Amino acid sequence: MHFDATFFALVALIIFLGIAAYAGAFRSMGAGLDARSARIQKDLDDAARLRKEAEALLAEYKQKRTDAEKEAAAIVAHAKTDAEEFAAETRRKLAESLERRTRQAEQKIAQAEASAIKDVRHAATEMAIAAAQSLVAEGTKGAKGADLIATSIEAVKNRLN
Repeated sequence: MHFDATFFALVALIIFLGIAAYAGAFRSMGAGLDARSARIQKDLDDAARLRKEAEALLAEYKQKRTDAEKEAAAIVAHAKTDAEEFAAETRRKLAESLERRTRQAEQKIAQAEASAIKDVRHAATEMAIAAAQSLVAEGTKGAKGADLIATSIEAVKNRLN
């Protein structure tokens, strides 16, 4: 058999591996790998836990946003309702005010009309009395005529007023 350098390298490798196994190198390598595996698993578990917490937090904020949007919509709807009620109330008050002012104006017009009619009647009465007085004065001259004129004028005044 021919032994070359490759054979001796193989034998040296086997002897080295045997000594390393006897010294516990593989056990410490396995323990190191196991520790690294445990640390990686712990990191994965922490990442999964953090992901679940983040998803729960995201869901909570989405719910809060949805609630806030609903509340904002309710506030807007309530504000619209209040504005419509205010506008209706304002229109109603304006209509009442216009109606009241119209009635007041009509009453003032009616009073002015009544006052004008009274003034015209009074002026007509005064003119009629003056005309009657002058006609009667011309028609009846003397003391008896003066008494008749005075009583007639008083009677006319009483009837017309």
